[in-house]
Amino acid sequence: MKKLIVLLSIIPAIGSLTVINRVEPYILGLPFIIFWSAAWLVITSICLYISSVICERMEGK
Repeated sequence: MKKLIVLLSIIPAIGSLTVINRVEPYILGLPFIIFWSAAWLVITSICLYISSVICERMEGK
């Protein structure tokens, strides 16, 4: 389960950079690619935290 969550959070972050490599449009004052990278940094951190909580609960049982 933990590996699946990690893969689901990392693959879109890395694999889509070649598809969305453009400066326009601007989101929150940032070029789209920088906003995309920053958003996936946050999303990946959240997914890893969730997987950590799930694994700790499974080990506690």
